[in-house]
Amino acid sequence: MGLYLFEIAPVLTAVGVLAGLGLVFGALLAFAAKVFRVKEDERLPAVTDALPGANCGGCGYPGCAQYAAAIVQNDEKINLCHVCTDEQIARIAAIMGKKPESPVRMRALVRCSGTRKNANLMYDYIGLDDCVSASILAGGMKECPYGCLGLGNCARACKFGAIKIEDGVAVVEYEKCTACGQCVRTCPKGLIELIPYDKQHWVGCISYDKGPLVRSYCKVGCISCRLCEKACPTGAITVADNVASIDYDKCTDCGKCVFVCPRHIIWSGEKQMEKGDTLIV
Repeated sequence: MGLYLFEIAPVLTAVGVLAGLGLVFGALLAFAAKVFRVKEDERLPAVTDALPGANCGGCGYPGCAQYAAAIVQNDEKINLCHVCTDEQIARIAAIMGKKPESPVRMRALVRCSGTRKNANLMYDYIGLDDCVSASILAGGMKECPYGCLGLGNCARACKFGAIKIEDGVAVVEYEKCTACGQCVRTCPKGLIELIPYDKQHWVGCISYDKGPLVRSYCKVGCISCRLCEKACPTGAITVADNVASIDYDKCTDCGKCVFVCPRHIIWSGEKQMEKGDTLIV
């Protein structure tokens, strides 16, 4: 028995020493954590809780937590979240001691009108319902290298069900769109952009090819004739790189560009306007 205790004593001593060292280091770590602790701003969790939690990225930050941190730590604007209601913005403003600023509502815009009846196809695509996969094959099935492939990557990326595919082209349901920007980042053709929600007019084409080539593959594509540019009284619509675009800071929704466009490629609201239509703005 005595021999057994003699043999185990070193083990017990080692265990005791290790336990003692553990207690000492544990106490030192706890002390260091308390002394060097970085105090969290109490406003951070409050602002995070006030945000909608959509984590859509529409504000320019990866998620709501990162946006909240930017508001609290970097004095970021409090109205960048397009999903926020006025009540949520008011809560954040109260937390930050700022004046409430309503967010400028935006919506997604698909700049393509190349439906099945309007756009020529190079081949019949049989493959994955994926725009990226289709674009690998000579840029896609459409002769227009800039046209919507209509395979729904943007629709699947939208968390709010605001995009659907109609007649081979993506279409945005404006009332559902929160301008999160997921569709913009998803489109391999880069033809989706965000515009102010209340603006009525837009150009449904983003082809940078010259007019004769556009005519060869699309019945409605912009041919850069510049008639819209000349008709605009505020200089809001210009033609650059063979395609018309609207500067919404200048646009007054007068609609004059709509009726001079020979290709009927300028739209009003969700409707492609044609000569003879009554313009409602």
